[in-house]
Amino acid sequence: MQLAHFAQKFIRDEEGVTAIEYGLIAALIAVFIIASVTIVGTQLAAVFTKISGALAAAL
Repeated sequence: MQLAHFAQKFIRDEEGVTAIEYGLIAALIAVFIIASVTIVGTQLAAVFTKISGALAAAL
């Protein structure tokens, strides 16, 4: 009888599910941030390279 009560309580418990959902959301946000920084960083490096070349040519 105790096992059946424990199983019902475990099935109704939603705290673990909520923690998993928050973990998945945090992981998705982290992936988005990493991808954004990588793309912007690559483009920013190209801009600074172009500026550096223009300055070297002007001097």
